[in-house]
Amino acid sequence: MTASTLTPATRTPQRIDPSAVVARTTSRSSLQATWVQILAMAWRALKKMRRKPEQFFDVLIQPLLFTAMFAFIFGGAISGSVSNYLPILIPGILAQTALTVCMATGVQLREDMDKGVFDRFKSLPIARIAPLAGPMIADLLRYGIASVLTLLTGLLIGYRPGGGVVGCVAGVALTVIAGWSLAWIFTWLGTMARSAQSVQGISMMIMFPLTFLSNAFVPAQTLPGWLEAFVKVNPVSHVVSAVRDLFNDGAVTAEVGWAVIGCAAVVAIFAPLAVRSYSGKM
Repeated sequence: MTASTLTPATRTPQRIDPSAVVARTTSRSSLQATWVQILAMAWRALKKMRRKPEQFFDVLIQPLLFTAMFAFIFGGAISGSVSNYLPILIPGILAQTALTVCMATGVQLREDMDKGVFDRFKSLPIARIAPLAGPMIADLLRYGIASVLTLLTGLLIGYRPGGGVVGCVAGVALTVIAGWSLAWIFTWLGTMARSAQSVQGISMMIMFPLTFLSNAFVPAQTLPGWLEAFVKVNPVSHVVSAVRDLFNDGAVTAEVGWAVIGCAAVVAIFAPLAVRSYSGKM
């Protein structure tokens, strides 16, 4: 009787594609699950802010510094007195502060990506928009603090808004919405740039023209014709004009509608671009 030796069949080791693993772990979340995941990421960002209070320096110091400095330096030259200049200045400072604060969103996002934090998020079965939208929800706190401090500084140096409490609340809310929508531009830049320094440099190149080539600090009709034409199409000018109408008159004018439409258009364009760029780096 002969005994036969059975040798197990050798299996060729298969190479595992990391992108396939990520694809398997990234499921399509429902709308409710996506919202829960965004809030979880927002809570993480808030805890990070608590551990790094220096993130609030720009929202605590800048409104006080710029409001007082611009009012007393340019008030007499532009409007004849500080009190006459404040109804023009305060909404402009609000827009400038919102742009500065939302610019930091892209820089911090790039820093987290450089540290490998987002590589961990990509391996989790969560919606791809959650790691981007979560910190932006948390930044609403920073926008609100900056806007309220700017308004309080204006009140301390003599600003008396004709729109009353309701107009001021609506103006601050519109500023927060505008800051959140513009932050999607800098979030997209954060996913595209190679370093936090490059994000900051590009963001400054965007922020200064949008702010100073607008009607934030001077009336548009005092500018040269070619520059006035640019100021009228500048989205920041629409936000500033809308906040002025709310603060000074308490009126919901066409500028308010254009500002809201502009904010919605920015989110509709740059939110998908940011998510696509973030997903493409998987």
